[in-house]
Amino acid sequence: MDNTYDLIVVGAGIVGLAHAYTAARRGLRVCVVERDAACVGASIRNFGFITVTGQGAGDTWRRARRAREVWGEVAPQAGIEAVHHGLYLTAFRPQALAVLEEFMGTEMGAQCELMEISEAARRAPVLRLDGAQGVLYSPHEMRVESRTAIGLLAKWLTQAHAVTFRFGEAVLEVATPRVRTSRAVLHAERVVVCTNTDINGLFAERLAPHGLRLCLLHMLRVMPEPGFKLPGSVMADLSLVRYHGYSQLPAAQKLMEQMRREEGESLDNGIHLIVVQSADGSLVVGDSHHYGAAPEPFADERVDDLILRHLHDTLKLQQCKVTERWVGIYPSSAQTDCLIDSPDDATRLVLVTSGTGASTAFGIAEDVFAAW
Repeated sequence: MDNTYDLIVVGAGIVGLAHAYTAARRGLRVCVVERDAACVGASIRNFGFITVTGQGAGDTWRRARRAREVWGEVAPQAGIEAVHHGLYLTAFRPQALAVLEEFMGTEMGAQCELMEISEAARRAPVLRLDGAQGVLYSPHEMRVESRTAIGLLAKWLTQAHAVTFRFGEAVLEVATPRVRTSRAVLHAERVVVCTNTDINGLFAERLAPHGLRLCLLHMLRVMPEPGFKLPGSVMADLSLVRYHGYSQLPAAQKLMEQMRREEGESLDNGIHLIVVQSADGSLVVGDSHHYGAAPEPFADERVDDLILRHLHDTLKLQQCKVTERWVGIYPSSAQTDCLIDSPDDATRLVLVTSGTGASTAFGIAEDVFAAW
């Protein structure tokens, strides 16, 4: 077997796959090495929500815009369904509306609409709008089913771009051009390491100064009544103090003060509401955020209850049966949304440290190769 490549990617999550795709498009011979038999980490445990509006101003928003374009090109070729498009964010408090009005005055508000309640009710009749102040609509978002999209993307990279995948094989050492795994010694001119939560493994000494923590989040799948149809992805007030594209605006400070008084328990659990819909009609609902060096894998029912309460406050649900519960985990940094490090000229270490991998990975990968 020929074990020599132009590029080796460590990790088959969305960040690794994005680098594999970007390299293959440049004509490179690519091998992806993944320690598990399939991708089972954060990349399949999320909303599948490619989010542009609300991402932090600057690089994160720019990368999300580009990643959304790439998803739009790649998904149909890979047989990945775009389940729905767009975002509806309901502002229930006057101060939340003030944040949205300020947001609309930035370049990030381009092509978005701040709708009157009557127009929102017409276009999104499932939204609970009693007492709402306004609804932001963004056309930029796209939703895929992440638990199947990642596998389909890997399959398509194999078939259409001749990317080699070595699943069930741990990388033990990277000393580019040599990569030693649990099964072989591989060689490549360049290596990209995208190991997500394994912050104490490869290049741990490079990661240590960045103060990374792990973030544990709760997710649920809910079956609504037959015929219930979301017009797009849904968020509400708590997202405005969570997503940096809103929360770093001056108006968000007063909203945070109000939310701290009114929703202190939700904020303490890092909760903000996102709802998306799957092809079978079920809703994927979340999420929460708890941080630590080694978050315990025990899911507190009280956190799920809070998330479900926000769900009912935001949508007109007659029926709501929880059919699945799970937790996700990803690395987190208070300093940056994405960590790109260069242990040497031929090696790159790339970690998304903000839970925005699905939304930004393709844009990040293009930046990495453009600067290499």
